[in-house]
Amino acid sequence: MAAPMEVAVCTDSAAQLWSCVVWELHSGANLLTYRGGQAGPRGLALLNGEYLLAAQLGKNYISAWELQRKDQLQQKIMCPGPVTCLTTSPNGLYVVAGIAESIYLWEVSTGNLLVILNRHYQDVSCLKFTGDSSHFLSGGRDCLVLTWSLCSVLQVDPSRIPAPRHVWSQHTLPITDLHCGFGGPLARVATASLDQTVKLWEISSGELLLSILFDVGIMAVTMDLAEHHMFCGGSDGSIFQVDLCARPTQRERSFQPEQDPGKVFKGHRNQVTCLSVSTDGSVLLSGSHDETVRLWDVQSKQCIRTVALRGPVTNASILLAPVGMLSSDFRPSLPLPRFNKHLLGAEHGDEPRGGGLPLRLGRHQQGMEPSYLDRMEQLHKVMCSTLEKNVLGGQDQLRVRVTELEDEVRNLRKVNRDLFDFSTRIITRPAK
Repeated sequence: MAAPMEVAVCTDSAAQLWSCVVWELHSGANLLTYRGGQAGPRGLALLNGEYLLAAQLGKNYISAWELQRKDQLQQKIMCPGPVTCLTTSPNGLYVVAGIAESIYLWEVSTGNLLVILNRHYQDVSCLKFTGDSSHFLSGGRDCLVLTWSLCSVLQVDPSRIPAPRHVWSQHTLPITDLHCGFGGPLARVATASLDQTVKLWEISSGELLLSILFDVGIMAVTMDLAEHHMFCGGSDGSIFQVDLCARPTQRERSFQPEQDPGKVFKGHRNQVTCLSVSTDGSVLLSGSHDETVRLWDVQSKQCIRTVALRGPVTNASILLAPVGMLSSDFRPSLPLPRFNKHLLGAEHGDEPRGGGLPLRLGRHQQGMEPSYLDRMEQLHKVMCSTLEKNVLGGQDQLRVRVTELEDEVRNLRKVNRDLFDFSTRIITRPAK
C-alpha cells in the first residue's frame, strides 16, 4: 500500500493568479489551484477532508471550495464582520472564526451559529483546535491566550456567560501564533508573541512549562509530531530551532544563536509568517513576507527548494492529502448548508431556511371559533403588554438611549484599540 502523499498548501496576499496553490511536497509539482479572493493570515482551513475554507483578507465572508471543483467557488459564508482568523474541528463538525474581538462557532451540519464568545479585549489573531476536538485555543492582540472546553461552551446555560478553562496572561505584547501538539486534553501548546518570547503550556493543568526569550519578535511557531523540536520564525527572517528534550531543562531561558549557530535557519529576507513540519520531522516549510515559500532540511538547515509567489505569504502548511484532493471523481458526502450570521436565525434578519417540510397539526380544527381558554389567553397577553408600556414608559426614548450607549461603547473600544496599537508600535520599534 502506497504511503499517503504529503502536500504543501500556500496562499499569498496578492492572489493574482490563484487564491490558493497545492503542490507535492518532495517533487514540487503543482497539483491544484483555487481561484476566488485573497486569503488572510491564519485564515486557511480544511473541513472534514471535503472542503477548503479561506477567510478573505479584510472582507466579511469565508470562501468555500469543494476540493475537486477548484475553479468554481462553491459558497460564500457571510459573516458579521471581517474575519481575522479561522479554524475547523478535526472531526469536521464545527467551524470557528475570529471576528474583531469575538469568537463565532458554527455547527457544520445545520449552519447554525451556536455561540458567540466575547472574552478578548482586542482582535482575535489565531485559533487552534486540539487533535480530538475537545478543546480549542484563541490568541489575541490583547496579549491573552484562552483555552476553551468545547463541551462547556456548547452546554452553558444561556443566561450565563461562557468562561474559558484557562486564561494565560503572561505575554506582554500581542499573540502572533499558536501551535497545539498531540494528546487532546493532555496536549502541550506553544504560543508566540511580539514580546520576543515563546511559551510552552500544558492544557490539563494550565501550567507554564517553558519560556524562551529571543532577540527578535516571534511571528510563527510549530513543533514536530514527536515534540522533540520547536521551530520559531522571527521578525528578521531567521528561524530558530529549540530542542525540547535538552538537559538541563530550565523553565525560563534565553536562546543564544551565537553560542549554537547550528540551530538557526537563514535565508528569508523578511519576517517569517508561517511554519509547518512534515510528518517524519525531516522537512520544514516556511512562508515569509519576502514573497517566498522555502523548504528546509531540518538536519542540515539547508534550503532545498524555494517557491516564489506574487505577494507576502499569508498561509503555508504541510498536510496529508485527503482522498478528495487526489481523486477526480470525489464529491462531498453532504453539501454545505447556509451559515447563519445571528444566534437567533430569522428573528435577527437571516432568511428562513428553505427545503424543510412544514408540519401543521390539528388541521381538522381550522375554521373553528376560538375556545374560552384561547380568548382568556389573548386577553391576558393584551393586559400584560399594556402593563409593560405603562411601567417602561415610551419605548422610542428607550431605543434612542440604547443606541446612544452602543455608539459610546464603540467609540471607547476604538480609542482603546488605537492607544494599544500606538503603544505596541512604540515598544516594538527597532532601536536606532
